[in-house]
Amino acid sequence: MSDSFLASGIRWEDTELARFMRRYGHADLAGVHARAAAEPARFWAEVAEAAGLRWARPYTRLLDPDAGPQWPRWFVDGEIDLHDNLVGRIAREDPHRIALIWEGDDGRTDERTYAALDDEVRRFAAVGVGRGGRIAMYLPMVPETAVVLLAAARLGAIAMPLFSGYGADAVANRLRDGGATVLVCADGCLRRGRQVDMIGEARAAAALCPQLNELVVVPRLRGAASDAPVARRWRESDYRRLLDAAARQPGPAVFPADTPLMLIYTSGTTGRPKGVVHTHCGFPLKAAQDMLMAFDLKPRERIGWITDMGWMMGPWLVFGSLLRGAAAMLFEGTPDHPAPDRVWRLVERHRLTHLGLSPTFARLLMARGDAGLPPPGALDSLRVFGSTGEPWNEEPWRWLFERVGGGRCPIINYSGGTEIGGGILACFPGLPQKPCGFNGPVPGMRADVVDGAGRPIPGLRGEVGELVLRAPWPGMANGFWNDPERYLASYWSRFPDTWVHGDWARIDADGHWFIQGRSDDTLKIAGKRVGPAEYESALVGHPLVEEAVAIGVPDPVKGETAVCFVTLAATDAAPAAEDWAACEHALRAHVAERLGKPLAPARVHRTADLPRTRNGKILRRLVRAAYLGEPPGDLSALENPSAIACIRACAGGAAETA
Repeated sequence: MSDSFLASGIRWEDTELARFMRRYGHADLAGVHARAAAEPARFWAEVAEAAGLRWARPYTRLLDPDAGPQWPRWFVDGEIDLHDNLVGRIAREDPHRIALIWEGDDGRTDERTYAALDDEVRRFAAVGVGRGGRIAMYLPMVPETAVVLLAAARLGAIAMPLFSGYGADAVANRLRDGGATVLVCADGCLRRGRQVDMIGEARAAAALCPQLNELVVVPRLRGAASDAPVARRWRESDYRRLLDAAARQPGPAVFPADTPLMLIYTSGTTGRPKGVVHTHCGFPLKAAQDMLMAFDLKPRERIGWITDMGWMMGPWLVFGSLLRGAAAMLFEGTPDHPAPDRVWRLVERHRLTHLGLSPTFARLLMARGDAGLPPPGALDSLRVFGSTGEPWNEEPWRWLFERVGGGRCPIINYSGGTEIGGGILACFPGLPQKPCGFNGPVPGMRADVVDGAGRPIPGLRGEVGELVLRAPWPGMANGFWNDPERYLASYWSRFPDTWVHGDWARIDADGHWFIQGRSDDTLKIAGKRVGPAEYESALVGHPLVEEAVAIGVPDPVKGETAVCFVTLAATDAAPAAEDWAACEHALRAHVAERLGKPLAPARVHRTADLPRTRNGKILRRLVRAAYLGEPPGDLSALENPSAIACIRACAGGAAETA
């Protein structure tokens, strides 16, 4: 990784974080972190005030730590009207301000003002679910996803956003686990110009869930749902007809700050997903804080993120942007369809100020050459790039920063997770950046890097260790749904009163942080720990390689050795299949030159595809399982199942040449 510092076109003193520091008397970022550690109640009160939270009933105590850092109580006795904080107050004060922007895969667009969104949410809140009931959402990125999310909050119900690419079994597993009685689904969606049937999958899932009472169908493809009576155990309603017939729910909707808001499922390595519980105050506050401090999102600006509502970044986008008084752009389609410049056209068409995308997508566009670059002037409105989900490699990072953004837009590298409710580490606009790195923890996140005994690793040593958190924060998970023991075992069981996040990280001599990958993905070769990102960065630096994944496999001599998989760049120099042995030798030598001969990979396999989620995150655990012939575990988040066969074919070829 490069140690060079790069500056963007944003001035530090103009940022929202700098204003926060001036407002509350913080001399520098170190002072912010110090106050958060020494006086957490005071610091989080400042954050809540800066985020503009309005209390229907003031809290009597900001933090009650008596049950330990695993189970803190935040904003004790406080009550909040979350809908009014997010939508209602702006609907009254500035009704024509844009709240939601939408673009479909087919290019259709729509906008909702705060007033229109307020009205639609109040109407949909007439659905018959009481406080604590569960409303599941199986929807593509259409405006109705935000409406249902907000309506659940207004009802005091618990929203269950589900990934729109799930099949019936994956949907049913989550419906049963969460006990959802209402499922809101789309009749279908568009994906790369193809119609995807969702209502069929939803009905098949409903048939497996005896507790489900109602299926509400959003007409994305086929217009209104049929009125013809169908013999089903559950009731089916058309979303638009339901809305038209509903009375607008009046008045406030006030609930205690710790009321459960949302149940987000994350895929585990086994067949059982984890249901992460978030609360009315915690998740929206954390999202808004990160947008203010890390992304410098200002009221009336426009932020889009290439994601799905079933992933944490979907609800994060909606709750955080609305609490900031900004607009969220929801995109149904694929960012390189029908042309590689589609994502840049989104920025141009909707005048986005912030755009979030994955490192994988940047790598794919970079491989397209000039076709992957934005047209002149398309990014004139853009101030900030966002990125999350996986580590960067330096070449695509520089491509995005220099070739695409012209050195003007900072890349806010952002790393956290569903259980965090946002980010642990981030960059901060206006401060110098290092390629692929982070400026440091988000204020209030007491992050550290520790060795195997839980001892801090001094930053000057630059050694890789476990990323941990030493204090709670309001946006953290309020446990796993009906499974507190699993929550404690997952994050709190290794070191006393310490959250172990599962990422390898290091801090360099300048205080910049770097994520080296998931700690359960890390290779240990001849006693030396190596992050898969080090192999992958070396490989994608070779002109033949477009993408790369490294895994560790058992080795009788070294204990473990690296096996890598690459997809090839579309160049005239791409080798024929019969020439691959020579290319593999060259790539192994290329890695050895950068990492040292003892760390040279045992094999480099050519593959047509790599297993990934819809938002572009490559699933290393599936690569390893397929290659070693092990049970793959939960496949529900997989976007391209055919990639598993590609990896298995590599394993077959390896066996033949052994």
